[in-house]
Amino acid sequence: MNLSNHPCFNDKVRHTFGRVHLPVAPRCNIQCKFCNRKFDCINESRPGVTSGVLSPAQAMVYLDSVFEKKKNISVVGLAGPGDPFANPEETMETLRRVRKSYPEMLLCVATNGLGICPFVDELAQLQVSHVTVTVNAIDPAVAEKIYSWVRYGKRVFHPTEGVKLLMQKQIEAIRSLKEKGIVVKVNSIIIPGINDAHIPDVAKKMGEMNVDILNCVPYYPNQGSTFENIPEPSKEMIAHIRKEAGKFIPQMHHCTRCRADAVGLLGENMPQELLTALKTCESMPEAQTLKINASRSYVAVASREGVLVNQHLGEADHLLIYGQKNGTVSLIASRQTPESGGGLSRWDELADSISDCSLLLVSGVGANPRQVLTRKGIEVVEIEGLIHDAVQTVFDGKSLRHLTKRKKTVCGVECSGTGAGCG
Repeated sequence: MNLSNHPCFNDKVRHTFGRVHLPVAPRCNIQCKFCNRKFDCINESRPGVTSGVLSPAQAMVYLDSVFEKKKNISVVGLAGPGDPFANPEETMETLRRVRKSYPEMLLCVATNGLGICPFVDELAQLQVSHVTVTVNAIDPAVAEKIYSWVRYGKRVFHPTEGVKLLMQKQIEAIRSLKEKGIVVKVNSIIIPGINDAHIPDVAKKMGEMNVDILNCVPYYPNQGSTFENIPEPSKEMIAHIRKEAGKFIPQMHHCTRCRADAVGLLGENMPQELLTALKTCESMPEAQTLKINASRSYVAVASREGVLVNQHLGEADHLLIYGQKNGTVSLIASRQTPESGGGLSRWDELADSISDCSLLLVSGVGANPRQVLTRKGIEVVEIEGLIHDAVQTVFDGKSLRHLTKRKKTVCGVECSGTGAGCG
């Protein structure tokens, strides 16, 4: 990977190298008063807008189309249309898939910083090289004017309390990212009459934290937002703010306020053929994106009695291995699972034991085994129903959506997926 080939961070390459944003993160954990996220408006170029929302699996099919049509893409980014870490499962799974399939690609993420900290270690492991954090204020009195609410965990905070939490998490995130050697860009939205005079203070703080570059982004009036009647900042205001901020930190001058589904060179409109590809992938049944490849030609199943997909992975002492020959699905083998109590090593051992399987069908799975198995190329799908019907459906490339997912384990509680077994 050549870190200098990121067009957003290096002005010299923006006419040569392009980027693609994968819109896999629709939910957001804050409400900015300047934001109104319309998902399908092809004529608007601004953050929060996309013509489709994809699952991680659908995103990979779309990405294949992008690389087929665009040979100059150097960066795969996640930038919404909500916040990537209000959608952490989709975000991290997408990053893992891209890194596995395209190891030479630069990976980047744009976030408000509220929820990123628990994932910084894995972001570093995945070699995510660039992260953008939007910091619009470091003074609570200013921040309160910008945000309507902040949601952290399962609580929604009033701005007075919420902005303090948001700013705390943003500072922690930037420090953690820099400690891991990840390039950090900070976006600050210039909102006339709200934070325009405060941005140099943000720049000074970011400079003290060794942030690599600051992007003073002109506010874009969005119809339907609280700030819809505030005018865009003038060119003179933008130039003045960047000059003052530049005393503390290098400035980005070529931002095009990218959409969440942006593709190609900065400022380039999405080609119609890729818009069609995005829409096609969005409507694609999930099962059709789960590929059975030649080197992983089997499907593993967690079952209590060998008839139904009805067992949580953490409770399974064996897995049934199914294959297909001449169009007929049949049981190939039964393999013991590692004993509980091994922590993450249990899931590594399990992944190795079913390395010839593309898919694992279960009625439930914890976050840790899903992460380990996905990283090792095994897709984990939560369903319940007849084994034969489920496996035949997979091999036929049809949808599994008619098979209901279970939300609880048989004992009625959520599983931590730590590898310690049920108790």
